[in-house]
Amino acid sequence: MIQRNGRRRAALLIAATAVSSMVVSGCGDSSGGGSGDGGKSIAVSLITKNSTNPFFVAMQNGAKKAAEAEGVKLTVAAGKEDGDEAGQVQAIENAIARGDDGILITPTGPGVNPAIKKARDAGLYVIALDTPPDPADTVDITFATDNFKAGELIGKWTAAQLAGKPATIALLDLFNDKIVSVDYNRDQGFLTGMGIDTADKKKNGDEAKTGSYSGGTYTIACNEPTNGAEDGGRTAMENCLTKNPDINVVYTINEPAAVGAHKALQAAGKTQGVLIVSVDGGCDGVRQVKDGVIGATSQQYPLKMAELGVQAIKKIANDGEKPKVSDGLDFFDTGVALVTDKTATGVESITSTEGTQRCWG
Repeated sequence: MIQRNGRRRAALLIAATAVSSMVVSGCGDSSGGGSGDGGKSIAVSLITKNSTNPFFVAMQNGAKKAAEAEGVKLTVAAGKEDGDEAGQVQAIENAIARGDDGILITPTGPGVNPAIKKARDAGLYVIALDTPPDPADTVDITFATDNFKAGELIGKWTAAQLAGKPATIALLDLFNDKIVSVDYNRDQGFLTGMGIDTADKKKNGDEAKTGSYSGGTYTIACNEPTNGAEDGGRTAMENCLTKNPDINVVYTINEPAAVGAHKALQAAGKTQGVLIVSVDGGCDGVRQVKDGVIGATSQQYPLKMAELGVQAIKKIANDGEKPKVSDGLDFFDTGVALVTDKTATGVESITSTEGTQRCWG
């Protein structure tokens, strides 16, 4: 059993009193149902940022499939939208009240950190997926893409495609009102890949607005938030074009934001000669690469994250060994591949056809 069980029982008595209606509705088969291998019944909560982004839908589906295969009872919850910290906190409270063995969470911001600590103090093993919290030891371990590397790959590709031309860059980030590791790591990785010096590695928007990249000169036209959504990407791109109509490089935090940015460029009649790069690698995003809308995207593997998370919590709950981080990192790296149909010398990539074979959503 997880070592913190003593503290967990005490915490559950308090939580059960406060939210008894949630316990009744959430317990299901609480009589010991079995784990599929003769062990105890294992209960896990998956808490994603939202249930609309294809990335998180794929993660939920991957967790459900893994839970069925492992005989694990899975509860799925999500914030209403990216940034809904209160919704995630409530889902964590519910998991504690149910007496779950562990939580898998894509933390939407630092506001969920105290609730994660409460869950761990209550004896739950907490694994972050996709988005490492800050600090990393807020959770027991994170299974994620190396988001800095994902950004770096699309940055190197962009610099190579420009072939020395001046770069006028729009940076379409996630937030401007909270600091999240996936946000600054992808942004800073992209700039580093371009050969642009960054300042604070955990802050977007503090680099020099003009200077030199690895192939020529650059101007950063804007840093705009998108909330990781298509409508946010479109609004952000519209704002950027107002600031500088000559943008020819668009970095986007994810593919929904990239689609929104492309629609804004279309409406402004400015799609020609503009490179859009992104991170995700979902099936729709790979199609956008094939169709030439997105020049290159760094492909992630959310199903793998979810599968590893479910398996890890089951193993730990049955007195198994805890997972370890990848060498040189403070998380377990689930891999990344650059998807593009325009190769760049010195930048390893796969084609959109290969990306289709690996994509999700």
